[in-house]
Amino acid sequence: MDFDLFVIGGGSAGVRCARISAGHGARVAVAEARFWGGTCVNVGCVPKKFLVMAAEYGGAFEDAAGFGWQAETPSHDWAALIAAKDKEVARLTGIYHRLLNQAGATVFDGYARFVDAHTVEVNGQRVSAERIVIATGGRPTGLEIPGAELAIVSDDALALAARPGRIAVVGSGYIAVEFAGIFAGLGARTHLVYRQPLPLRGFDDDVRAGLAEALAANGVALHPGAVPVKIERQGAAKALTLSDGRVLEVDEVFFATGRAPNVAGLNLAAAGVALGEKGEVLVNERYETSVSHIYALGDVTDQFNLTPVATAQGHALADTLFGNRPRGVSLENIPTAVFSIPPVATVGLTEAEAVARGEARIFVTKFTPMRHALSGRARKTLMKLVVDARTDRVLGAHMLGEDAPEIIQGLAVAITAGATKADFDRTIGIHPTAAEEFVTLRTQTRIAGA
Repeated sequence: MDFDLFVIGGGSAGVRCARISAGHGARVAVAEARFWGGTCVNVGCVPKKFLVMAAEYGGAFEDAAGFGWQAETPSHDWAALIAAKDKEVARLTGIYHRLLNQAGATVFDGYARFVDAHTVEVNGQRVSAERIVIATGGRPTGLEIPGAELAIVSDDALALAARPGRIAVVGSGYIAVEFAGIFAGLGARTHLVYRQPLPLRGFDDDVRAGLAEALAANGVALHPGAVPVKIERQGAAKALTLSDGRVLEVDEVFFATGRAPNVAGLNLAAAGVALGEKGEVLVNERYETSVSHIYALGDVTDQFNLTPVATAQGHALADTLFGNRPRGVSLENIPTAVFSIPPVATVGLTEAEAVARGEARIFVTKFTPMRHALSGRARKTLMKLVVDARTDRVLGAHMLGEDAPEIIQGLAVAITAGATKADFDRTIGIHPTAAEEFVTLRTQTRIAGA
């Protein structure tokens, strides 16, 4: 065999698995056809958060007046933002490539496809490996409606030559609410179209309701309970017809309607690798596919599609295969953040999930953040704890508001460690902060599931 391990995909999971495996002494090769660093670094988390930060500055200029600052009305240069974003992304991409070289891995710039269960072909070269990892991530998907070719997806939105004056974002998940905040914050007339009654399906209902209020307060026009029917050209504009009969005239229609496992062209059938109903690569708890020496990691398995999960899985598999340290990654109590404006962050069970397991004590607080007592902005912070009524263990923490991701990351340690509500109560808060509210919640809002 040419290599002990061949990794297909140079994103978070693939690079970590390759680098750690090489560090353990394995002969490793990794192939990437498009973006070193994967979706997150190039067309996902990182560039998106730069745009969120840019959008927040507009509100900050307005808020400053409440603190005595007098400034001229600012203007925004979209092209300058995109150029700065691209420069930083290129720097990060280079780091991923360099890390692999420093670890001693062989790097292939090209698309790898299976020839058989132990052989892949890259750029016309056939390479054999004892073990192979599939870590090709996901790709954005759209809707199959008339005129769908007129819409853009997230990859396109991050490279637009100019900021649209009017845009309709279709969807209500992470990508949809984040980009709705970005475009609205940068001055676009923004519509958010989604079939659910509230955005962020799967999140806690109090947070979902709070985010809907926040989006509307930020100027996003909400269209719940509606689905697109067709898109038509209307001169230089586009007309998006909705299922309720409304027609939105916009400059861009943005499909943020989900992602699919990126398996096209891998020729998985030649290796005997089985796929699920949604095209995901099926794996067991050891990340083994239907072929025991072929593994799959990250979004291509469509299990818990978050960059830190993919990275952790890549590291765990490398330690298992070559580090004499067999281990996995728990998918329980994984913290996550949505970089909407304001952001959402959560860890553990929602109220509905907790109730399905038994009776839960619910603590909720909603207040105006200290900053906005002077800025005058109509913005609320919402915090929520879900507590097991029988054991007093904190099952979930949820927050909508400024600094939510930073705060919930800390609480994730406590919840993973099994902290109880009594542990929270005896913790001294830092004053004056929003975070202290999590350790001063004393009044129970309700008992759920009783």
